[in-house]
Amino acid sequence: MSHNNQKKIALINDMSGFGRCSIAVALPIISVMKVQCCALPTSIFSNHTGFENYFMEDFTEQMIPYIENWEKLDLRFNGICTGFLGSEKQIQIVSDFIRTFKKKETLVLVDPVMGDYGKPYSTYTPKMCQRMKELVKYADILTPNITEACILTDTPYKEKWKIKEIEEMAEKLSEQGPSRIVITGIPQKSYVANLCYEVNHAPSVIKVHRVGTERSGTGDIFASIVAADAVNGVNFQLSVKKASRFIKKCILRSMELDIPTTDGVCFEELLGSLR
Repeated sequence: MSHNNQKKIALINDMSGFGRCSIAVALPIISVMKVQCCALPTSIFSNHTGFENYFMEDFTEQMIPYIENWEKLDLRFNGICTGFLGSEKQIQIVSDFIRTFKKKETLVLVDPVMGDYGKPYSTYTPKMCQRMKELVKYADILTPNITEACILTDTPYKEKWKIKEIEEMAEKLSEQGPSRIVITGIPQKSYVANLCYEVNHAPSVIKVHRVGTERSGTGDIFASIVAADAVNGVNFQLSVKKASRFIKKCILRSMELDIPTTDGVCFEELLGSLR
């Protein structure tokens, strides 16, 4: 009996029990969009690192036997979605995973969670940044923020950008492998913009009004919606619009319910609208 009669996405990310990010966010979103989500954890957290205290268990050494059992089951994936990776070894494991499981029809989305506000995260060494550049070549879809796009293209970071400059970065990224790129979180006065770039298509900018403050997990929501839509054959720009508007609604609802920013967004309240 085949295990491959339903669309599936392999989701490679960490798991936080509380705080609404990573696998805890992506799994229900991908599932409600009628795609089976098969999670491969990179590490286990009691709650994400934005809290004062947290428990963490590194899952790196368990990832390989975990993957080997998926091979024994002959699992085949319509999509592979990668998020935060905590070490060079994890990036290598993910590269090997993609080479093993990617078939002609498999779409790979890489969310290169490397930094923000012009700086790489403290865990990201120059070697890790270089390894992430190597992972990007396997991506069909890439979803960096401006900081990550700068790191991946060796572009100096600055506070203010012209859209043309961001388009040029997207074009450089496409030369590394991905055919679809969305550079997220571009500040434009009272708006937040995302630049969509597709090979052989004119770039476009999708804007939503900025609301509230930044919260954990919104990038995971964005990548999950785009990944599930890609597997379901939805137009890329329409998918980015859907993800942007859904996140805005989630932030507004979280503000209505007075949810602490550390606790992410209460996407559960609006999950049904993604069906």
